[in-house]
Order: sequence, then C-alpha cells, then structure tokens
Amino acid sequence: MIYRDFQDIKLSGLGLGMMRLPVIDGDDTRIDEAAAAEMIDYAYKNGINYFDTAWGYHNGNSELTAGKFLSRYPRDTYYLATKFPGYDNSNMPKVKEIFEKQLEKLQTDYFDFYLFHNVYEGNVDDYLNPEFGIFDYLMEQKKNGRIKHLGFSAHGSVEVIKKFLAAYGEYMEFCQLQLNYMDWHFQDAKAKVELMKEHNIPVWVMEPLRGGRLASASEKKIAILNEMRPDETIPAWAFRFLQSIPEVTMVLSGMSNMEQLKANMETYAVDAPLTTEEFEKLVAIADEETAQGGLPCTACHYCTTHCPQELPIPELIALYNEHKVTGGGFIAPMAVGSMPAEKRPANCVGCASCEQVCPQQIKISEMMKEFSGMIGM
Repeated sequence: MIYRDFQDIKLSGLGLGMMRLPVIDGDDTRIDEAAAAEMIDYAYKNGINYFDTAWGYHNGNSELTAGKFLSRYPRDTYYLATKFPGYDNSNMPKVKEIFEKQLEKLQTDYFDFYLFHNVYEGNVDDYLNPEFGIFDYLMEQKKNGRIKHLGFSAHGSVEVIKKFLAAYGEYMEFCQLQLNYMDWHFQDAKAKVELMKEHNIPVWVMEPLRGGRLASASEKKIAILNEMRPDETIPAWAFRFLQSIPEVTMVLSGMSNMEQLKANMETYAVDAPLTTEEFEKLVAIADEETAQGGLPCTACHYCTTHCPQELPIPELIALYNEHKVTGGGFIAPMAVGSMPAEKRPANCVGCASCEQVCPQQIKISEMMKEFSGMIGM
C-alpha cells in the first residue's frame, strides 16, 4: 500500500469509502453486514487505514455499520472520517445533536477527520450563517480534541468554493472534491485543484471512477490506452491519473464488493503516475467523450440578453450536459433545485428568441423542455 504524508501522520493512498457498501436485494438501506465486515477486515489488515462514512450514506446505516465493525480494532490504528450533513438544509440548526449522535453511532470518542458535507450553491449561505453556529461548534470540538482535523467536501462551483474559503479557508485542513479525468475539464475540477493549491489545502478525492463509469471503456478507448500501457487495467488508469496530481493526498473509492476492493488495493501497491503525454492523452479522450453527448455552448451569453424570462441559459445548458452525458445523477437536480423557482428550465416559454442569436445554433427551447422533463423542474 502506498502511503501519503499529511501533517505528522501517514495515510494510506487509498481510503475505503462507505457510501456503496454491499447491500441485500439491491436495497440501499439494507447493508449486507457479513459482506461489509469482510471488506472492512480485509482493508484494515492489508494496509488501508482511512475509513470514510457520512450521516446520510445508506439512509443512515453506513455510520452504524462502520461503528460496529471498526470498533473491533484498536482506535489508534485507523483514521475515521464522517461529515456534518448540511446537504440537507433542515439539519443546519442541529449540529450539536447530530455530532453527538454520530459519536454514538460510530462508537468512538473522537473523529480523526470531520467535514462540512457538500458545500454547494444551495447551502453555502447557511453554512456561513453565524446564527446556526456550525463553524463555532465544530471549532470548539476541535479544541476539545473530539475533531482532530477539520475540512469540507464540495460539489459546488469554483465561485461557491471561493466564497466558503473566504470565510473559513484559514481553518480548513483538507478539501474533498469530485476529481477524475472525465471531470478535469467537464466539472472544472482542474480549477478547483488549482484553487486548493493557492490556499495550501491538500485534496481528498471522491468519485475517482465517476460512480463506476470509468471502470469500463469502449473498444476504441481500450486500444488507445493499451498502446500506452499494455498491462494497465481500465480502472487503474483513473487511479494513475490521480497519482499524477501532486495536490492529491487521499483517494476514496466506494467499493461494493471484495473483487473491487482487492483490484484497487493491488493498483495502490505501486505509485505509477502518468507521464505528461499520457495525462494529456487521457484528458483529451475524456473531453472528446463528454463533447459527444452535450451541447456545444461556449457561454457567450448572447442568449441571455434576449430571454424574456431572464433565465441563466449557459448555466442551465452546462447542467443539462452534465445530466445528459453522465446518464443522470444528483448534481444537476441539486444545482437546479438551489436556483430560484423562476430561473429553472420549466420557466422557458419556448419563444426561441435566444436561438436567433446563438452562434452555435443550439435549439435552446427544445433543450429546456427536455431538461425540465428529466429533472421535474
């Protein structure tokens, strides 16, 4: 197992994410405890020392499972991470209640790593609102030794992250980002990594395989990658990409079975970052793939000057592309849901005024109708 330096400790380069544990009959709320225990045991005994869970994973059962099986080991032999669930704004007034319950569920007296969960457009103002006292409470727990290291995860835009960092940046010790070669440009992950570098904040990675999407590839893509590294597996390319980014300290993978766990741990037995040529080629392949499924918007904003509803059209097209190219997921609905109701795609009146000035000749009114149908907004 590769290990990375973080302050005065060494973390396994690969951490066990506990968002996608094995379940019974496809029911995400029913964790297969026997299979999960086997995975946790194997990970622990073979070099993984970082275990990541959260309040909402598996409908609240991930923390219970983590506590049940990790508590079998000496507490000072592994690092435990969980998060305050601010992705649900109704939780904002409950930081003390939730934190105490998490300690109970995880059968521990402290958390090695604790995060503001999912900073994005819809909750950043609440996170920054002193009336909720979230930051003050978590800093108090850090002072009392019940949080060793405080950080945050983010799915929001670069501007949202900047806003959060302007308030709390000097106190953040790490940042967890959705980072993979598909999102390097597609989700502006490159700019987010550069922002963390500016603030001297190490990067934790979530979704290294984009929810499993990068674990397989087309025959064309396989042929190109095999020509560069004949012995590298397709999933391993995603991890080698991350090994090539100096700012990355921790890579979390939500593995669902022993086969995935063993394969990923085998990859992390070796540090084999990509060459500059390999890195650029991999990103170019990803950019080509994402472009094929999306609309060619350049965010020129000509359209917005002609929209009687004053819709944020380029932003909505970007979210449409995200949803379309990746086959769904929570990012686009989450982002649109955080917008004022009058700015959502359902408010397009279909007048096509925007289309008259679009240099890319995008059928914007058709896109809005389709997008609204996809996400129900």
